[in-house]
Amino acid sequence: MLRVGLTGGIGAGKSTASAVLDELGAIIIDADQIAREVVAPGTPGLERLVEAFGRDILLDDGSLNRPALAAKAFKDDESRLRLNSIVHPLVGQRTAELTESAADDAILVHDIPLLIENAIGPTCNLVLVVHAEVKQRIERLTGMRGMPEDDARARIAAQATDEQRRAAADVWLDNTGEPHELEEQVRKVWEERLVPFERNLRERRPASASLELHQPETDWEAAGARVAARLRFLAGELAQRVDYIGPSSGAGPLAKDVIDMQITVASMDVADELAPKLENGGFPRVPNVTPDSPLAETDASGPTKRLHASADPGRPANVYVLTEGG
Repeated sequence: MLRVGLTGGIGAGKSTASAVLDELGAIIIDADQIAREVVAPGTPGLERLVEAFGRDILLDDGSLNRPALAAKAFKDDESRLRLNSIVHPLVGQRTAELTESAADDAILVHDIPLLIENAIGPTCNLVLVVHAEVKQRIERLTGMRGMPEDDARARIAAQATDEQRRAAADVWLDNTGEPHELEEQVRKVWEERLVPFERNLRERRPASASLELHQPETDWEAAGARVAARLRFLAGELAQRVDYIGPSSGAGPLAKDVIDMQITVASMDVADELAPKLENGGFPRVPNVTPDSPLAETDASGPTKRLHASADPGRPANVYVLTEGG
């Protein structure tokens, strides 16, 4: 299945994007909704919150008083970390259960407010970030949700910065305009990227890449960093190193708009053990590519490599798997 991370700062419009994806057929795993479920009355999660923050976080009917909890949990980093240490493991367990129950051809959207803060992006095939300016977000939080402005600013300050979100975003969804403009962006991403990505992933087929040469792109190295993080997550201890090898974002020669990565492994046996992990993670193997160079010997004793390529039509990437010195 295709795993998509969806995030955005509080008040940015992530819920609107999630609703459109749900309408289009995605399976939405809403971290906020799960977080409410795991601290419902009678749950161990709610009992632990009471132990940590006191009984005055409860309403008269025994349910959680969320504003009262927020006032305590977001007042400083220590309190916020205490809250996260209780809720996040419970959310993770429930998320795993829902993921395992999804069909193999599903487009699974993890709607996670703190995806970037908790470094979850590399576990997803793709990350969508919904953006709005801070001023707009405060107006939405105070006007539409009735949140006090001080609370709104505190919530925003406790989350990732726009720079951190840009670095993590494979797709940047701009919600500074009218709501229908965000919906149009989401539908376009669904049709042009998510659906073909899922198909390529399921059929173990690399996405096609243009051979046209480009001037250096400013986002190449940022994209390379995201691909590298995913490869490190997928490879784990099987990889000795994961390196971004091009193309360069700085001044330099023309290059194809294809991210080139190299994974160094101990042996080709390890490369073969790594192959299914890469394929399941969105990097199917390109068959019949084994010589380390056009002049290399092709018998078992000669230099060899494995080539994988991204199944993402929106970001072509080559992944070369070689031994040290290859």
